[in-house]
Amino acid sequence: MTTESPRWFKSSYSGNGGDCVEVAANLAASRGVVPVRDSKDTAGPVLHVPAAAFATFVAGVKAGQVGNV
Repeated sequence: MTTESPRWFKSSYSGNGGDCVEVAANLAASRGVVPVRDSKDTAGPVLHVPAAAFATFVAGVKAGQVGNV
């Protein structure tokens, strides 16, 4: 198992409204997951999304298949 730490980032499309999530995509290759957390609660829970599922989600957003929530 790797000891690589998550490198958290927010989308460049995130505004300053505070309703954002952060992802640590650097773990997709080494661990097969993309951790996701609430940017307002960085010490809170982390959702570990399978890398393939996250890639499908991102592709859907880029294709306009996923709208605003």
